[in-house]
Amino acid sequence: MTVRDQVSIAGVPWPVYKLLALGVAAIVLVIVAVATASAAPAVLAAAATGTVVWLGLGAFQSTE
Repeated sequence: MTVRDQVSIAGVPWPVYKLLALGVAAIVLVIVAVATASAAPAVLAAAATGTVVWLGLGAFQSTE
């Protein structure tokens, strides 16, 4: 990884793909919560989406 691939948050370097995964999960959380008006499906969908994006981009990042 290069320095461009990390963002410093409170002095701790975070890889950009992890922040992207958290952002996508937050968006999915809001969309599903509004669509279903229920917390359970929203949390489950956001957790699944975040995990898939995190692992997928992490695997892609490590192959470069």
